[in-house]
Amino acid sequence: MDKSKEQIYRQLMWDYNISPEEVDKLVKGETEFAGHYDINSLFVKMLNNLSWYEIIEIFQIDKIKLLLTDEIINKLRFKSIQDNYARLKGLLRNETVSSAKWNSANNEQFTYPILSNRWYGD
Repeated sequence: MDKSKEQIYRQLMWDYNISPEEVDKLVKGETEFAGHYDINSLFVKMLNNLSWYEIIEIFQIDKIKLLLTDEIINKLRFKSIQDNYARLKGLLRNETVSSAKWNSANNEQFTYPILSNRWYGD
């Protein structure tokens, strides 16, 4: 195991006494559990806590395609993370993904700019 993976595993398991070696064996499929984590629960923890670049450093894309299921996505902590990984799941499987939502609540702030009367008149 290289030093960067070891560091990622230590960062991920800061709250449990699970060694990086145990986590690496689980990731490689050499064991079914690392502490109380199986591969699915570990993957959920990774999606919630690691960047995408750290995840692809640990898993190959083919393995991510297998692990990234609707069931896993629904276990993610925040709705925004669920949406991002649901979109990613579609992209990895060459599925059609929806376009950007131009009228979403996130863009509502642009509908009523703070200085609209100053710049655009009444």
